Amino acid sequence: MSVDGRIVVVAGATSSSGVATSRALIAAGARVVAVGSNVERLHAFERSVDGAATRVCDLSKLAAVTELASSVSREFGAVDGLIHLVGGWRGAAGITAQSDDDWAAMESGFTTLRNTSRAFFDSLAASEAGRLAIVSSNSVERPTAGGASYTAAKAAAESWVRSVADGFRRAQSGNKTASVPQRAAAVRLSIMALVDDDMQRDNPEKSYAGFTHVDALGQAVVGLWQGDAAELNDSRIPLS
Repeated sequence: MSVDGRIVVVAGATSSSGVATSRALIAAGARVVAVGSNVERLHAFERSVDGAATRVCDLSKLAAVTELASSVSREFGAVDGLIHLVGGWRGAAGITAQSDDDWAAMESGFTTLRNTSRAFFDSLAASEAGRLAIVSSNSVERPTAGGASYTAAKAAAESWVRSVADGFRRAQSGNKTASVPQRAAAVRLSIMALVDDDMQRDNPEKSYAGFTHVDALGQAVVGLWQGDAAELNDSRIPLS
């Protein structure tokens, strides 16, 4: 089993992690549909990534995501992968400094995950090798006061993905009336933080110890199609 020939939607594709993941998937033979909400950033993505189709979509709106899923299915066929990379870091001095604006920004990442996973669930479950993955944080296991909003949103996202994993299991190996081998898997990739070449170039004095390079993230995503779905489903994979 591999990602070669698979149709993979990358949500939040215009980030450095989205660019690296899309490049890795394309290099491995996948057909990538890169989704973003900003037209200018998608144009920049197109200039730096060869071979990906791009779509503009407000992932915070379920109706828009549902239409996206329908249009992708009509043009490319059933989707085999959904890589959700929407989100970012916001921190503060402590609990009382956690602002509503910060929470709204963090909550939007969870909202887009709910929307995309619902819109693409049936296609992923029907695929012979469906994969859904998010990037989560080590802080979910070790929360801090300064990162309260960020970590709470990540914890919610992890819980949602675990529920998606249960949905895959019930639809497949856990369905006693029509049992089939487990083919779809929902996975949480856990990191401390991400780093890219621009960050390393702009801050050569920093070691970025413990950070995960976006290229390593891309390779980890590609590797999801090389693993057994039954073992991968509901797993939490640490990256370094």
